[in-house]
Amino acid sequence: MVGTMVLLPAFLRPTRKTPRASRPDSPAPADDVILDAPDDRLSPALVAAGQGEFTAAAALLAATRTAAQWEERDAYATRLAAFARSRPEWFEAWRAVDPGDPGVLLVDAQLAVDRAWPSPGRAELLREASPLITAAARADDRDPVPWRIALDHARGSRAGHRYFEELWEAAVRRSPHHYGCHVAALRYLATFWHGSHRECFDFAEPAAQDAPPGSLVQALPLRAAFGYLTDACGPEVPRERLLAAADRAAALSARFPAADLRLAQVRNKLLYVLLRLERWEEARTQLALIGPYATSYPWSRVSEDPLGHFLRLRDALLTDAPPAALAALLPAPPRAHG
Repeated sequence: MVGTMVLLPAFLRPTRKTPRASRPDSPAPADDVILDAPDDRLSPALVAAGQGEFTAAAALLAATRTAAQWEERDAYATRLAAFARSRPEWFEAWRAVDPGDPGVLLVDAQLAVDRAWPSPGRAELLREASPLITAAARADDRDPVPWRIALDHARGSRAGHRYFEELWEAAVRRSPHHYGCHVAALRYLATFWHGSHRECFDFAEPAAQDAPPGSLVQALPLRAAFGYLTDACGPEVPRERLLAAADRAAALSARFPAADLRLAQVRNKLLYVLLRLERWEEARTQLALIGPYATSYPWSRVSEDPLGHFLRLRDALLTDAPPAALAALLPAPPRAHG
């Protein structure tokens, strides 16, 4: 990695129908919008898990491991762990049948961290999760995903910078451009340098420059921009850096087909940033590329009803609402300089 290391100190929910756009050149909105839709590989595994069967999930994670599809493995393990929080029977059966399966160990580690996060006893629960993360990492030394979980664990347990750097070095040795690990590192920096958004950009921009053009790491500066735009703390970040982050993410988006689920969250986040930057036509372009695939994040950061909020924004964009009406849907937090 060029310069990056040294910088570190619901399944399916169809919605109401929405009116078609009045603009003849606007993308025609789909009749239904799906929030956090699983892709064609994950969907059967979730359906089977809902019926108490684990073999599809086991086969899916095994396939990603065999093919070294680390981004997909990360996304699938995260979604399967989230499903196991509310429907644990299928996972408990899998763990009982094959407790040493690398997929079991990975989901178990993710599930333990997820359960600890909102708990008042987070520190103790995270300590108990440590052996599970270690077991997942030992199951396949190539796999960066347990190291991403370890990075999140370190943030939750407020580990010091030196320990975090050791985890980071281990993660990027396995996959230098793994997006999940980069996001985990950025979140750690945002937590420990609260309000120091320029330092987050200083990490994200070189990482993106070092990554291949089609890598999701190209969207890391966009995530830094989103963090800045939704935070009320810290000094101003020059608008040029926000524009550059949006431009880089738009270039990444253009490399993928419309309605491609691999880019769904990036495009939703880019839509938010473009709206905050008052780049209305570019926002409409991303809306067309998003298609029916809304994602909880980023809209959950600005509304308790992320799907409804997305629909209101979509309707406003497609009906040429005035800029003031669009801006009112995404109010900027008052900034406290620090």
